[in-house]
Amino acid sequence: MRLYALLVYLFLYIPIGIIVLFSFNAGRHASDFTGFSIKWFGIALSNPFVMEALKASLLVAGITALLSSIMGTMAALALQNVRGVMRMAFDSLIYVAIMIPGIVFGIATLVALATALNYINPAISALWPDFFGQAPRLKLGLISITGAHTLWTTALAVVIIRARIQGMDRSLVEASTDLYATPWRTFYQVTLPQLLPAILAAALLNFTLSFDDFIIAFFVAGGRTTLPIYVFASIRRGVTPEINAIATMMLVVSLTLLFISQRLLRKRS
Repeated sequence: MRLYALLVYLFLYIPIGIIVLFSFNAGRHASDFTGFSIKWFGIALSNPFVMEALKASLLVAGITALLSSIMGTMAALALQNVRGVMRMAFDSLIYVAIMIPGIVFGIATLVALATALNYINPAISALWPDFFGQAPRLKLGLISITGAHTLWTTALAVVIIRARIQGMDRSLVEASTDLYATPWRTFYQVTLPQLLPAILAAALLNFTLSFDDFIIAFFVAGGRTTLPIYVFASIRRGVTPEINAIATMMLVVSLTLLFISQRLLRKRS
């Protein structure tokens, strides 16, 4: 079993290690290692297309992390008062949303958005006053990516935050109620400080998932480009050390955020 586990880990991580190694390649060819150099990191960071895609990814991931954390916290708190069949139904929907393959989620979101826009755009055109000029037309872009990522990651935020709720000290909430604190004051001064590590952990994890996602963003991006979409479009013309450098930087950011998220989940105070 130890040998089997070792082979599995080698199969998973050797390709990643090769990408990291060749990102420091001094040569121009990704498969020909001629020496160590960090020049490709500078080339990648000075590429205007890379920086534009990076800004789009950071914007989408940041808004996704914020919205999913807020809605996940609200849903997790609300589900504590649900019991019986309704609780089982909501739990099933949450876990199904996590387990659905990304390609299925992306196609479903694309179909839903395309159908909605077919009704919304004609309605806007009909109601738009003529003296304002041409009516705006909604289309796929960063907003649709953010919405899709928020729907996708909110379920994970609910699971993380609800696990924290189940382990928190309920006697403090009861004591706050006995001392005639309002529900909002109890939440702000008692519940929120206990939930804050889980909320931050969920936000960081969802930021990472949104920042790294390609499949869902590819379907609903319209004409916009995020960093994973840019990498995918670039490797169709061949893998270069610049792409390896971008992948390495994304890997470092993702692992750092995941490490911080795990530390926050283990925080008790």
